[in-house]
Amino acid sequence: MALAAPQIRFRRTVRLSTVLTGAGLALLPWMAVLAKTMPATVEVSHWAAAWIGLDALLAVGLAGTGVLLRRGDPRVSPVAAATAALLLMDAWFDVTTSAGTSGQGMALVLALAAELPMAGLCAVVAARRAS
Repeated sequence: MALAAPQIRFRRTVRLSTVLTGAGLALLPWMAVLAKTMPATVEVSHWAAAWIGLDALLAVGLAGTGVLLRRGDPRVSPVAAATAALLLMDAWFDVTTSAGTSGQGMALVLALAAELPMAGLCAVVAARRAS
């Protein structure tokens, strides 16, 4: 006997939710390993490319969110959600990588005055347009 479409979707959702939950839980011991084994400092190659790439993603995400919002395009929700996540990540890495340096104050100001408020705005756009 064939399963009805809603039952198939439900089973797929249950499987997917189990995989995602398991992946999240599997990260917990990995985080403990990293906390004990990561060096306090490290020299990084292509540092500028990494930060410029992140800022390029932010520029595309913010501009894309604005354009899609103005057009009333329903695709604005996932773009705004992704942009909010990138802004949170950018604030986190700016503040944590500047700790103990002369740039820490500026990183905190930018996080509190720009990145976190913009992330909040994008999250609101994502939530309102998703419903």
